Amino acid sequence: MTATPPVALVTGASSGIGKAATLALSDAGFRVIGTSRNTSRGASGNGVTFLDLDVTSDESVTNVVGRVIARFGRLDVLVNNAGVGANGAAEEISAAQAQRVFDVNVFGLMRMTKAVLPHMRARSSGRIINVSSVAGFVPNPFMAIYVASKHAVEGYSESLDHEVREYGVRVLRVQPGPVNTPFDANMVQADTPLPVYTGRRRVFDEVMAESMRGGDDPAVVAKVIAAAATDPTPKLRYTAGSTAGRVAALRRIVPARAFDKSIRKLNRMTG
Repeated sequence: MTATPPVALVTGASSGIGKAATLALSDAGFRVIGTSRNTSRGASGNGVTFLDLDVTSDESVTNVVGRVIARFGRLDVLVNNAGVGANGAAEEISAAQAQRVFDVNVFGLMRMTKAVLPHMRARSSGRIINVSSVAGFVPNPFMAIYVASKHAVEGYSESLDHEVREYGVRVLRVQPGPVNTPFDANMVQADTPLPVYTGRRRVFDEVMAESMRGGDDPAVVAKVIAAAATDPTPKLRYTAGSTAGRVAALRRIVPARAFDKSIRKLNRMTG
């Protein structure tokens, strides 16, 4: 009798890390459902099925998770990858705009998690893999809203893991560094720009573009996501890529003042 293959659902799967993750999980033996707001950019095949999903909609989330469980009879891994960046000084971004970023990066992740947990608990098995970032544990000027959202993901994930571990469910974090995707080109731009920040914002844009173009291939992160999904003894967090590992180590061992100076130097800031 052939064993039923495990099932994984990946949000934000039409491009970048999410798309690469669907392929890596398929190669690892999963039946994969890739989701995004516009799945016309993703082609089903290679063990991957694409469904439309809006993580900011309770109805959409409930519908898609229900469809997956009804069709496959199980859901073993959820990869919360959908996210959006925000570019601008914190003072330049309205509360409404910040709320929109959090609705995808934080509340969208929470919606998905709440939707799958009853099924996973009932089966006493499951993994929720939240794609965080090095921005979840280090500062990044002119990305304060995005950084705040990733800090929230870190705290939520680690706390939730303690709550559900005894029910056979694990909540894990993957923390990429810069990845060579169009992420920087697709970031939400500040809706109330101020002239005082124009020069510094221009420098930030240059630093960000250089960082992204020199970043890891999405497949590097996808390989780590697949490892988190399959490791017999999973780790609480997985850094993904050489930069992420290096930054995590420096954050642990470098004195706070020296680390602060390195952040300013990296971002070409004075003082």
